[in-house]
Amino acid sequence: MDSKAVSWLNGFIGVAIFAGSLPATRVAVLGMDPFFLTGARAVLAALLAAIWLLIGRVARPQRSDLLPLAVVGFGVVLGFPLLTALALQYITSAHSIVYVALLPLCTALFGVVLAGERHKPVFWVCSVLGCLLVMAYAAREGLDAAWQGDLYMLAAVVVCGLGYAEGGRLSRRLGGWQVICWALVLSLPFMFVLMLWFWPQSFSSVNTAAWLGFGYVSVFSMFLGFVFWYRGLAHGGIAAVGQLQLLQPFMGLGLAAALLGESVNASMIWVTLGAALCVAGARRFAS
Repeated sequence: MDSKAVSWLNGFIGVAIFAGSLPATRVAVLGMDPFFLTGARAVLAALLAAIWLLIGRVARPQRSDLLPLAVVGFGVVLGFPLLTALALQYITSAHSIVYVALLPLCTALFGVVLAGERHKPVFWVCSVLGCLLVMAYAAREGLDAAWQGDLYMLAAVVVCGLGYAEGGRLSRRLGGWQVICWALVLSLPFMFVLMLWFWPQSFSSVNTAAWLGFGYVSVFSMFLGFVFWYRGLAHGGIAAVGQLQLLQPFMGLGLAAALLGESVNASMIWVTLGAALCVAGARRFAS
């Protein structure tokens, strides 16, 4: 398997892991405060990251890497988890998943700004068409939600795109899993304080499903998913591999149907195929 194929495979595994994030967060936030959930999941993931760094005897990042790592931490350790947890207090997981379709375009835009990537016009046409296709599906389904949830999700997509792009750029030099590990470790003091500040008086209302959701977003969404995702972005290109995110909403909707009992209709399958074609077109014309 050539390096390009490996990059896309890593990106696909990362997207598949991330697809379960919003359904799992939806389940967890029903029993936990969003701020506590955000802090606790980051603390657990940071401890795993610290162990991994110690086992690998990884050298400390340079001083010039601290600001980029802080940007990654702001985007994917604090921003996206907190904003999505807040959004899922107002909207369903299916509605929130639709906004993930905007991530490829947002990641690509930040990739152009931060990493200097340049692509053919057809690449952007495929990217925009993919996003429009997913959003048209959402509009056709007539998903209704409180405006607070929509705003939280829009903000979550922006900060996540920033974290993805900066992490992908930094991964070219530090390595994919090293970036997320150092971002988690550097964020640990702040996230630990956040967790303690919002520590609940009792966990009696937290059921088994909520704990399982917490475990998934802590170990898989916050840690293992990024190991594969940043590796794919680093070697395959931020904007190019980032188009795989177009598939994430439909993977997530499938998981939402299985976990939360939401219905899956035929139009979802057709739109999934259309999104896959847009991904293929973007890959063909990426730099």
